[in-house]
Amino acid sequence: MQRDNNYSSLWLELLGVPFEQGYIDAGGVRTRYLHSGSVDKPALLFLHGTGGHAEAYARNLADHAKHFSTWAIDMVGNGLSDHSSDPLEISAYVEHLRTVLDALGIEKASLSGESLGGWVAARFAIEYPDRVEKLVLNTPGGHTAFPEIMQRIKTLSMAAVENPSWDRIKSRLEFLMLDKSKVVDDIVAVRQAIYSGPGMVDQMERTLILQDWEVRQRNLIQPEEWARIATPTLVLWTSDDPTASVEDGRRVAEMIPGAKFVVMDGCGHWPQWEDAPTFNAIHIGFLTGAPVIAA
Repeated sequence: MQRDNNYSSLWLELLGVPFEQGYIDAGGVRTRYLHSGSVDKPALLFLHGTGGHAEAYARNLADHAKHFSTWAIDMVGNGLSDHSSDPLEISAYVEHLRTVLDALGIEKASLSGESLGGWVAARFAIEYPDRVEKLVLNTPGGHTAFPEIMQRIKTLSMAAVENPSWDRIKSRLEFLMLDKSKVVDDIVAVRQAIYSGPGMVDQMERTLILQDWEVRQRNLIQPEEWARIATPTLVLWTSDDPTASVEDGRRVAEMIPGAKFVVMDGCGHWPQWEDAPTFNAIHIGFLTGAPVIAA
């Protein structure tokens, strides 16, 4: 039987890849991770978006593990990590990331965050510059507040946890993709399993606090703060990001001294998933010091 090259699954992405799934105690937060690559290599942490989980980077672990000790974590209140008892503002994620690095014994790491993860990574680089080797901001949050988009995220996310049916979970994931066919059954099933867990409705409300106008305003990174990022930075945007325009992304890059700016065509809010080969080439090139073509 000939293999269907259009078929995709999480297991196929990781087939033959030495990787580990486990938990660490990060400041009292039971934190799930996926890890691949020798711990003797430079450390790299991937940070997912709102309501996300480590599987967002399943298509990136194999290539990055050749160069880095690569970690994809479930941030506090997300995935299978412990829930939070308080609403999750950016400072809570930053503190959790600090305790993750401490628990793993990592003094300095490169950080790559998508959406919320990019917001957290940028704030972490501002507050703990000595702990960040390089920084990749993948369609990050933290620079804008568009009420209609904030409401769309709240509506889709709450619908998905209040009734985690296949169709509602799929709709939430399709929001992230330009090519809706990239929302494969495996990723829907994983998120459905997570969103069906106990306490998820209350936890999602605490996670979505950043979609509240006043809360978001006090958490935004101000221009003078972006300008304080001294870490070598890549701002990676997409042609069809549903949360902000290419020009919004370019403005973020222009606020960070020396930042590189790259646009991936044909992708939405999850370029690391929609076009993993292109993302991996750009991403690894930047992190390893190879030339990156700016947009």
